[in-house]
Amino acid sequence: MSAPVIVGVDGGPSGTDALVLARWTAETLGEPLIVAVVHPASSALGSGRVDAEWVADRHRAAEAVLDGARKALQGATGDVDYRVVASSSAAHGLHDLAEETGATVIVVGSGRNAAEQRLFAGSTAERLLAGSVCPIAVAPSGMTVAPGSLGRIGVAYVDTPDGRAALDEAGRLARRTGAGLHLYTVVADVDATLPFLIGDDAERAFLDTARETYEQSLAKAAASVPDVATDWHIAAGDVVEVLAELDEVDVLFCGSRGYGPTRRVLLGGVSTRLVRRARRPVVVVPRSG
Repeated sequence: MSAPVIVGVDGGPSGTDALVLARWTAETLGEPLIVAVVHPASSALGSGRVDAEWVADRHRAAEAVLDGARKALQGATGDVDYRVVASSSAAHGLHDLAEETGATVIVVGSGRNAAEQRLFAGSTAERLLAGSVCPIAVAPSGMTVAPGSLGRIGVAYVDTPDGRAALDEAGRLARRTGAGLHLYTVVADVDATLPFLIGDDAERAFLDTARETYEQSLAKAAASVPDVATDWHIAAGDVVEVLAELDEVDVLFCGSRGYGPTRRVLLGGVSTRLVRRARRPVVVVPRSG
């Protein structure tokens, strides 16, 4: 049974970015693509006649957006379905559509104020990221070329259920593309820790022990991915700054935070800031279970 890729568009530049990423994702995974525009559903407030006219106007505007998406996707391979969805919000409509279709991923663009080649999750993306049952992919602003040229899929990895879920999804994509997989763990610099509480020597010893633990978990994780060339790297610094500046990967996968309902994306502090700043497309993966 197919698990479609859903892309939300609104007629703006961020929707065009999302279409580039969504087309590549659907064609790479061999899944159908659903292009969705969400318009306001009928409201119980105000005059029924006026409300109906307004909703009809919004529906026509949504159809016009889909016409633009059809032009942008000319030549796309695979099945493409275009849908207008009525809902109380764009995020709610896309979420309901994902649950209805068993979507493999929802793709959205960055906020309209994002700098070129930088992610800035707009309100729709942020609301989706607050409780989606499937991975959410956010395309950076100004994305005119599909991923794939670098031949490397990145994973922000920690040995938690969230990190392992992200690794599983990244491995699936790497196998389909033939790309290599690179795992990243970021540890704090000594200067960023708290030597005034426990002493500089003790702090350095603690970080050395932590690094050894991370090395073991990364080596184990890399060995667990079948049929994919996998390596890993430990970097020092601020985790968000290091991951956001990565430009050697086609896509960066990360997990949601390590607690909250299973199968839901619930962003922790790192993921929340990362999707606002990353150079590359970021896919946030909910825990499996």
